[in-house]
Amino acid sequence: MSLLDTTASVLARPHRAGLPFIAGALAGGLVGWFLWSGLLWLGVAGALFCAFFFRDPDRAVPTRAGLILAPADGRVVSIATVSPPPELALGPAPRVRIATFLSIVDVHVNRAPAAGTVKAIAYHPGRFLNAAEDKASEENERNAITLELACGRTLGVVQIAGLIARRIVCEVEERQSLRAGQRIGLIRFGSRVDLYLPEGAAPLVAVGQRMVAGETVMADLASDEPARAAELV
Repeated sequence: MSLLDTTASVLARPHRAGLPFIAGALAGGLVGWFLWSGLLWLGVAGALFCAFFFRDPDRAVPTRAGLILAPADGRVVSIATVSPPPELALGPAPRVRIATFLSIVDVHVNRAPAAGTVKAIAYHPGRFLNAAEDKASEENERNAITLELACGRTLGVVQIAGLIARRIVCEVEERQSLRAGQRIGLIRFGSRVDLYLPEGAAPLVAVGQRMVAGETVMADLASDEPARAAELV
């Protein structure tokens, strides 16, 4: 990513979910200024951090049918073949699960991995373990979205709260039609997003790889390319 692209991402407009936090930090700083001038600068610093955390840059979304895109920015921490959680209603047959961990500095706006119709949304309360841990998929608070593609195949996206995160925001509804790369929500302050690929789909990313939501191709239903292997060099 060029310096210009990095700067544009950092200075991107904030998601509307972050506006109350930005306004609250500024308001707190102004009120605190009457007690001690340093509190004003603390409020400004807090507002700038919130504006950075909730930034919502535009993305160049590939539109070819069959592509499965990254639903979240971050680093792939796990690729495994497992049975999907029951709330996704995808059946017991194992599927490839790609887990992406979002650090505090990643863009936290989540995007639809493909065009399709929302079949189901299920919220599941739970714990707030470190989202990078594999057991976070089963034990943490999460929100599951089942998406049916135009070809009739299905996939699952699970927003998972992390060690610091305490609020999952879902911006889609059941039976809603989504475009590939469309914004579907966010998770506040550190999190993880699991993608359950359609049955038979092979992952085209590797553990340790950085994802860009709405841009990075995670799988291609129109390709018979086998799962990719990679190494850090």
